[in-house]
Amino acid sequence: MKVLVAVKWVIDFNVKVRVKSDSMGVETANVKMSMNPFDEIAVEEAVRLSEAGAATEVVAVSMGLPQCQETIRTALAMGADRGIAVVTEAELQPLAVAKLLATIVGREEPALVIMGKQAIDDDSNQTGQMLAALLGWSQGTFASALSLDDHAAEVTREIDGGLETVELSLPAVVTADLRLNTPRYASLPNIMKAKKKPIEVLTPEELGVDVTPRLQTLKIEEPPPRAAGVKLDSVAELVDRLRNEAKVI
Repeated sequence: MKVLVAVKWVIDFNVKVRVKSDSMGVETANVKMSMNPFDEIAVEEAVRLSEAGAATEVVAVSMGLPQCQETIRTALAMGADRGIAVVTEAELQPLAVAKLLATIVGREEPALVIMGKQAIDDDSNQTGQMLAALLGWSQGTFASALSLDDHAAEVTREIDGGLETVELSLPAVVTADLRLNTPRYASLPNIMKAKKKPIEVLTPEELGVDVTPRLQTLKIEEPPPRAAGVKLDSVAELVDRLRNEAKVI
């Protein structure tokens, strides 16, 4: 069974995001970038399936600027077998990414696609669902547990009311939640080995996919600063303020 994993190159989660002076985006120049944390979990799950003998090959796919290949190298160092980079200067929105992935799925014919449930830059949480719809495949979103057999996948999903377990016929698309696993750190020997693993570089034009943005960003603003808190002298004063100022009781 071949497993395809989608990984995204995003601003590192430890970095404080700054809005550009023209309010049309966030600053990425001289900013530390890394793999989207949810995608790290997806890679870890795919590698575990490979180590358990349930997967015969793990293919990591990333899209965007040429630097996205760095994210693929990270996935290869974690244990993926090879990579595919779709390089473009265009802004890639969720539908365009889903269409590119659908085309790659048609070329690679994996039995399972795993990706993070969302990216921490745009928080769209759309690509996995769109991909499943385009392919006509089963989908299991927000997965916190995954098990496979030859013809089906059992996915435990995190939902508002708790947990839901569903059985999916393969092929399927699964999106990873935080509690699916704890990603490993790539060891130095594996980082060196990853440099020799192949990465195929493609463009949207070669795949025949139009990635023209369908949505236009009008303005990006930082959230307003939070007001300072106050200390009250008594519970009675707290209740009075909640009732007459906050009007929540």
